[in-house]
Amino acid sequence: MDKKNLAFDKVNFILLAVGMLIVVLGFILMSGAGSTEEAFNPEIFSVRRIKVAPVVCFVGFVSIVYAIMRKPKDEAEQEK
Repeated sequence: MDKKNLAFDKVNFILLAVGMLIVVLGFILMSGAGSTEEAFNPEIFSVRRIKVAPVVCFVGFVSIVYAIMRKPKDEAEQEK
């Protein structure tokens, strides 16, 4: 199998994995205990859950898009 026929190279897969890990980290930051009918938990409106976690997820999604759109370099370009 010729390497020129592959759409992704090793760097694309690494960038894709890093982007997925960043998105998972953002969802972990968003998680936490919620409010119940008996008690209100004001922690659901914390800065971490409302501002930081969505920005982290957005950065992860942008990096995934970059990893997909990035064109692998040809061997002829690497030799120059």
